Amino acid sequence: MRGFSVVYAIEGLILLFSLQGFAQVSFTSSNLPIVVINTSGQTILDDPKIEATMGIIYNGVGVRNNVTDAANNYNGKIGIEIRGSSSQMFPKKQYGLELHDALGAGIDVSLLGLPKQSDWILFAPYNDKSLVRDPLAYKLGRDLGRYAPRTKYCEVVLNGEYQGIYVLIERIKRDKNRVDINKLDPVEITNDDLTGGYIIKIDKDTGTGGEGWASSFTPPGRSGTQTIFFQYEYPKATNIVAQQKEYIKQYMTAFENALAADNFKDTNQGYAKYIDVDSFIDYFIANELSKNVDAYRLSTFMYKRKDSDGGKLFMGPIWDFNLGFGNIDFCAKGAPEGFVIRYNSICNKDFWLIPFWWDRLLQDESFRQKLATRWTALRSDKYQTSKILTYVDSVTSVLNVEAQQRNFQKWPVLGKYVWPNYYVGQTFQQEVDWLKNWIGQRLIWLDANFAQLITSIPENMESASFSIEAYPNPFGMDFQFEYTLDAPGIVSIELLDMTGRKVSETQKFHDAPGVHIVKIDRTDFIPGIYFYRARLNEGAIITGKLIRQ
Repeated sequence: MRGFSVVYAIEGLILLFSLQGFAQVSFTSSNLPIVVINTSGQTILDDPKIEATMGIIYNGVGVRNNVTDAANNYNGKIGIEIRGSSSQMFPKKQYGLELHDALGAGIDVSLLGLPKQSDWILFAPYNDKSLVRDPLAYKLGRDLGRYAPRTKYCEVVLNGEYQGIYVLIERIKRDKNRVDINKLDPVEITNDDLTGGYIIKIDKDTGTGGEGWASSFTPPGRSGTQTIFFQYEYPKATNIVAQQKEYIKQYMTAFENALAADNFKDTNQGYAKYIDVDSFIDYFIANELSKNVDAYRLSTFMYKRKDSDGGKLFMGPIWDFNLGFGNIDFCAKGAPEGFVIRYNSICNKDFWLIPFWWDRLLQDESFRQKLATRWTALRSDKYQTSKILTYVDSVTSVLNVEAQQRNFQKWPVLGKYVWPNYYVGQTFQQEVDWLKNWIGQRLIWLDANFAQLITSIPENMESASFSIEAYPNPFGMDFQFEYTLDAPGIVSIELLDMTGRKVSETQKFHDAPGVHIVKIDRTDFIPGIYFYRARLNEGAIITGKLIRQ
């Protein structure tokens, strides 16, 4: 219905908002906080921010919020702009906010119980019809014990017009409650002061980015002039001075050179001298779990501490997951199988590719061992399937009380393809159920294939002169290998656990060809996935997977 007049409820009656071609929405109250923004007739731009006012109505946990209630969580001025890159094509816009005092200067204020800051994001779930992918990813990031943006759901009214469900998200900022690094002023250009803190990112040159420097290393899978571009995030490009630019550039160059060098594994002179390895491992896990196709190459943040505070480069915070958890139908696709780390070979025509770092890191046995240990620990605790799915249920059940119905009345995208949906459900619940099933399948696939990546064990390789089979598989108390030789020889069989650690080794000399059987009694094996590597003499190698029930 077009041209629909705005009717305000003066005495707690119904509010009806014009929906610019979409269905009429009746909105009187919500179980979510209500954010009301008024631009006084101004059009919100991509850049710069315009002055507006914002009120937030939030009466507390479990208490209804009425559109006629006074703004009690925030009531004041803001600067507001449209944000995002590809998301700007959607009719439901997302916004960057800066809280202002009466004179228009930035002020730090707590919104909806989140720590004080002046800069915030109103994220607009549109092509993610489960409405939960980004908040879920950030929650999983915090479960790693690292900072990831905190979130709060709300419903938004803009200039008297209902806009649907939004997510208030902390913007990535240098702050004791966000990215906790030292403040770096323009006058700090020598000694320890110069060494931190910095936030840089790899991203498209739209949005807040654009100024920075190019890596001297071409991304794997791409020849020619394309490279990786690092952008200044903190200090901002408008504030960072020449000495600080040169310092962080030289530091990143030193890290990349060390990682590319022959002695890159050396704990004193190799890559570990420059980076916090554990943060790289956690970043890897968070993005592989979500199969975030933008990972490592877009919206990729890093920060460096001051030397007196450790001095190393940390990976993160994680950011931007609306194309994660299977919500993509091109290139890498949305099936739960596959490593995002292989993006360059799968999607080599994309202009934005992954730096060489990750392939190189996985060549280091120490890095792989830490990755395996971390994954195993997480899967037995914070990343248990049931815990992740319970969180999804807890969030979506709150949204399903009523808010999602209004949201999809305003934006009728259920049952319709919205770029780049891999799955199109007919209802909100179908979208949620599909996401939960995808997460379960993804975790199963990662459990089975992380070890493949970690141990560098390739898929089974057949040999004309050597074949082997393990049975029963899955096994209980014991199992056996049966192999066939075309000629005499020495057969060595190694067993490795999920972490890539060798747990047993058997070697047999056979002075005649034929079929041979080796029985293995390993009652000490705990349930889980194991791998075998069988070698004939010094030549053919056959690998495979075993499951201990």
